[in-house]
Amino acid sequence: MDNQTRNALREGLADAAGFVIGSLAGWQLGKLLGLDFFAAPDAFGWREMAGLALIALGCGVGKLVARRLIAPPSST
Repeated sequence: MDNQTRNALREGLADAAGFVIGSLAGWQLGKLLGLDFFAAPDAFGWREMAGLALIALGCGVGKLVARRLIAPPSST
């Protein structure tokens, strides 16, 4: 496997892992704050939408952190 393919695979796996771990962390934070998105399947009030926003924020932050962890050290 060449270096470019290996780097693309690492980035893809880091994105996927960061996305899943971040979303689970956001969901747990929402549950702790009483903003559980999955608590009321029939109602979409402000609590559920805030919980969804925390899940989405966790996805983005998780992906960002995972990418930073796999980034090669800069030579500056």
